[in-house]
Amino acid sequence: MRIAFAGSPRFAALALQAILDAGHDVCQVLTQPERPAGRGWKPRVSEVGALAATRGLPLATPRSLRETDGSGGAREALRALAAAAPDLLMVAAYGLILPQSVLDIPRGVRGRSGVARAINIHASLLPRWRGAAPVARAIEAGDAVTGITLMQMDVGLDTGPILGAQTIPIESDDTAGALTERLAHLGAKLALAWLDEATGASWDAVPQPVEGVTYARKVGREEASLDWFAPAALLARRVRAFDPQPGASGRLEGVLVKVWSAHATAQAHGAVPGVVLAAADEGIRVACGEGVLVIDELQRAGGRRLRVQEFLRGTPIAPGTRWQTSCN
Repeated sequence: MRIAFAGSPRFAALALQAILDAGHDVCQVLTQPERPAGRGWKPRVSEVGALAATRGLPLATPRSLRETDGSGGAREALRALAAAAPDLLMVAAYGLILPQSVLDIPRGVRGRSGVARAINIHASLLPRWRGAAPVARAIEAGDAVTGITLMQMDVGLDTGPILGAQTIPIESDDTAGALTERLAHLGAKLALAWLDEATGASWDAVPQPVEGVTYARKVGREEASLDWFAPAALLARRVRAFDPQPGASGRLEGVLVKVWSAHATAQAHGAVPGVVLAAADEGIRVACGEGVLVIDELQRAGGRRLRVQEFLRGTPIAPGTRWQTSCN
C-alpha cells in the first residue's frame, strides 16, 4: 500500500515514524512550512518535515491546499500528491484544511463498509472535541477520560465516520503537553493496527453519534491571562491545559509572570479575587472568585521555570499583593 502522510508537530511525527518503521511505503509527505519559534524566533521546520528530510521522503510545504491560492504553493503540492499516486492519505495534526479535491486524490482502500481515501488520527473521543485543540479543551473542561479516534475524513470539521477508537484516563496532574505525548503514542499504535486490518479489507466505518458534539476551538493567547474572579478549580485546570502553549499568566506589580503548576483549595471567605493570602515554600495562595489557587511553579518574563521556593528567594511576595490579568 502506498501511503501519503500529512502532519506537522511531534504528535504527527511519532505516527509517521511508526508507519515507516513498520515498513510501509510512504510516497509523499505534506507538512506546514517553516515557522518562527524558540527564544530567537528563528524559522524552524516542523518535526514531520525534519523526519521526512532525514528519511529522504518527498516533501511539500504549502501554505494552503486550495488551488485558488496561487502564492501558497497549493498547485505544486497537489501535483506532487497526484503524481505520487497514493492508495491512502494518513493525516495527523496537519493544521491545514483539506478540500474535497485533496481527499479525492488517493485511489482508496476497500473495506466491508466502503472505500477509505483519507484517514485522520484525532486526539479525542469523537464527536466530543471536534476541532483544533481537543487535548487542551478536555483538560480545561475537567473531563475524566479522552482518547484517540481514527476517522474517515470528509470535508466537515472532524465529522467523518469512525474506524476505531481507544480511551485513556486524564490524570489529575496531566498537562496538555504530557497528555498529548501519551495520545501521540496511542495514535501511532492505532494507525498501525488499522493499516494491518486494511490490507485484508476487514475494516468497517461507523457514523458518528449525532449527540454529544462539542467543539475545541484553538487556544488563543488572550486566554493565557488568568481571570481571578473565576473558580480556583477552573484556573488550576487552565494552568494544565495551557502548558506548554500559550502558558497561563498574570502580572505581579506590573511584571508578567507565567504560572506552570497550581492546585485549588477551599473557599477563602471575604478575600478579594487576585489578592495573595500567603506566600511560602508550600505555595503562593491567591484568592479567586471561588476557592484559593495555590501556585507551585512560576516563571518571570525572560527567566526560567522555578519551583515556588526558588522563585520567592529571588522575588519575595508580601501578603496583600494583588495579581492582575496579563496583557499578552
